[in-house]
Amino acid sequence: MPELPEVETIARGLAKRVSGDVIESVWLGSKPEPLKSSAGEMASTLERKRIAGVRRVGKHIVFDLDSGGRASAPARRRTRPTAGRARTPVPPSNLPAQWIVHLGMTGRMMVCEPQAEMAKHTHAVLRLASGRELRFVDPRRFGRLSVTHGFQAAGSEPLEVELERFVRLFRGRKTPIKSALLNQKLLSGVGNIYADESLFRAGIRPRRRAASLTREDLRRLYLAVQEVLKEAIALGGSSISDYVDADGEEGFFQLQHRVYGREGEPCLVCKTPIKRVVIAGRSSHYCPKCQK
Repeated sequence: MPELPEVETIARGLAKRVSGDVIESVWLGSKPEPLKSSAGEMASTLERKRIAGVRRVGKHIVFDLDSGGRASAPARRRTRPTAGRARTPVPPSNLPAQWIVHLGMTGRMMVCEPQAEMAKHTHAVLRLASGRELRFVDPRRFGRLSVTHGFQAAGSEPLEVELERFVRLFRGRKTPIKSALLNQKLLSGVGNIYADESLFRAGIRPRRRAASLTREDLRRLYLAVQEVLKEAIALGGSSISDYVDADGEEGFFQLQHRVYGREGEPCLVCKTPIKRVVIAGRSSHYCPKCQK
């Protein structure tokens, strides 16, 4: 699943390519899983809206919309009925509308020319005034699309949270620190890769209870999370599966992984073989010598 650096990279790429463009029409596929908002609500919210900007919030891509669009032809609708999916009116709000995209495991956002071949698992196509199309493709259908106003992540933003707030988030928790880092209600955006890499740089084993960490431990972890995420963004994220950015390019941070995915390989610092353990159903990689 794309984590914060990958989603940030994609959002920045989309912002450069589609900001200022107008959504003329919307086509939504027949599969119900990707839609958190109803098809009718999504189409009526998106059509004739200008994309004011694209940004990341947690692991979500947020398209900020305004009403600067021009009139257009009616949207192409679903070709198959969606039983049980009632239309839900957009709640009254003075805030601008937003299109929210969560990529799930295999979701991709593609900016294409209209003549480009339609991928098999395309679930949404937004026709833009520039003549291009913005397509959402997701083979495994774990991604989600919705429209709303004033979207906010459940947890703190890892790149903006202050040290004191970070310490308060984790101090006293009885769960393993790895599980706490993955709790999106605490920090929004940190996933398996970057939790492992941050814990390695901070010298903390993933199984340690968060409550056992000293303030100094948490200070090192705070700095490590910031460092790892910023480095990963600078390198375009980690391409370890089918992740590519908005331009179809792979990231390079996987070349900098020090523990993640390196089970049995020598630690790059002390040469001790990297170990893998499962914590709450998630693989965790660590060096038994460098991490205490």
